[in-house]
Amino acid sequence: MFKKVPHTYVIVFAIVILSAILTWIIPGGEYDRTVVNVNGTDRSVIVQDSYHQVENSGQSWEVFASFFKGFVDKADIIMFILIIGGAFWIMNASKSIDVGIYSFLEFTKKLEKNKFIRKIGVNNIILTLIMLIFSIFGATFGMSEETIAFTIIFVPMAIKMGYDSIVGVAICFVAAGLGFAGALLNPFTIGIAQGLSNLPLFSGIEYRLFCWFVINIIGFTFILRYAAKVRKTPEKSLVYTDDNYWRKHHSSDVENIEFYTPVSAWVTYIIILAAMIGFSFYYPQSTLRIGNSETTTYILPIVTALFALLGFLSLRKSVHFFILNLLLFTIIFLIVGVMGYGWYIMEIATLFFAMGIFSGIAYNKSANDITKLFLEGVSDILSAALIVGLAGGILIVLEEGQIIDSILFYISKSMNDFGKIASVGMMYVIQNVINIIIPSGSAKAALTMPMMSQFSDLIGVSRQATVMAFQFGDGFTNMITPTSGVLIGVLGVAKIPYDKWVKWIGGFMAILILLGFLLLIPTVTMELNGF
Repeated sequence: MFKKVPHTYVIVFAIVILSAILTWIIPGGEYDRTVVNVNGTDRSVIVQDSYHQVENSGQSWEVFASFFKGFVDKADIIMFILIIGGAFWIMNASKSIDVGIYSFLEFTKKLEKNKFIRKIGVNNIILTLIMLIFSIFGATFGMSEETIAFTIIFVPMAIKMGYDSIVGVAICFVAAGLGFAGALLNPFTIGIAQGLSNLPLFSGIEYRLFCWFVINIIGFTFILRYAAKVRKTPEKSLVYTDDNYWRKHHSSDVENIEFYTPVSAWVTYIIILAAMIGFSFYYPQSTLRIGNSETTTYILPIVTALFALLGFLSLRKSVHFFILNLLLFTIIFLIVGVMGYGWYIMEIATLFFAMGIFSGIAYNKSANDITKLFLEGVSDILSAALIVGLAGGILIVLEEGQIIDSILFYISKSMNDFGKIASVGMMYVIQNVINIIIPSGSAKAALTMPMMSQFSDLIGVSRQATVMAFQFGDGFTNMITPTSGVLIGVLGVAKIPYDKWVKWIGGFMAILILLGFLLLIPTVTMELNGF
């Protein structure tokens, strides 16, 4: 008789306790730090050869306080999850997402009439296109936290298509993770790592582009094969019973929904359009940045004109399609905001919050009804927010135990007396291990790259190869480490238990890590541009 698998909360809290035990075993230590300017931003970096031991700070009762402190530390992601949950619950009350999914699936059935598309598989084409878009987002501007919002859209869509919640998460979160690992122009990883290594910004992009293609081909193939297996035999899904939640909440008979457009929807359209026209006059031009290049264009006036047209057409059809139109332009403004105005979690959460409120108004809901729906959505998604805080406690315990720098020091010492291939491979292993402890790419770059780049000079390895080792080590394990607030948030939103996620992605992760090492070998054995 098998024992029941521990709850996700139990697993994460066990890791917190293990981290506390390590604070009593590993000697306390720290590096001196200095502030340097990297691409216009001040970063705190380690001073070379400055490691020294400090008094140990073993953690005991602090494991119980770590939940509170982790909640405070991850407050931005937690609030993001709660606001997203409340906003989408308001939107879901109108059944607009169900209408959108139904319309989308009806459209795909028409595509199957084409022999060529039918042979390839229309669903394979759709999943691949979605993954490609998110991989590009991950590779260019480091999409990460934003995938939490898209999870609520793609999980029910995947289940309606005959797949499971894992496929829904894979086509947005994992695809963005693959792009993040094969980063082309990501300013938060490549930009900082190259800046700290005194390399030209985004140099060596030719080989990174090749790596991005290889990583995507392997990753997409794995996801599509799993998707096909689940669609053929749904019971083989690891989360078949867990997905009953989504089947229950998205099981309405769309064909029986009454399509109409209340006056409140037209009022909402006029209010939003007036605001967008005002912003277009105030910000007639926007500078969109991708990597090291930028383009100034009249993007807001263009988006406003599109909203005026599509909003009008959707209102003539039904309020449901107008609300879907709001979702579409929320995503468009998210992209413009991130690329043109440096938006992050607060601005994106605010954007989705406004989307939820206007969706409720358009559907002719009263203020009390909208408030009630929002609170129901927050309540439904609260467990996902709480687990992010609990996972944040892992880092709190390690930091307050004064052992993160000690772990970094002892791992770096292990790189001595290796050949070039073995050395770059060891750097890669170290970055993977450190990423489990410090999932933030920019923070890890600031901690490790000053030391790693100088070490690479001593052993005759290109600094660009060191950046690649950091890039792969930072990217892949983001999809499995329990210290990642984004991963835990995505799984919480998708209602996927962490142990089942690890069971699914464990073998895939081994493939990706091995692939990363193989792609590093040419960086020390071949003449590559920028290396």
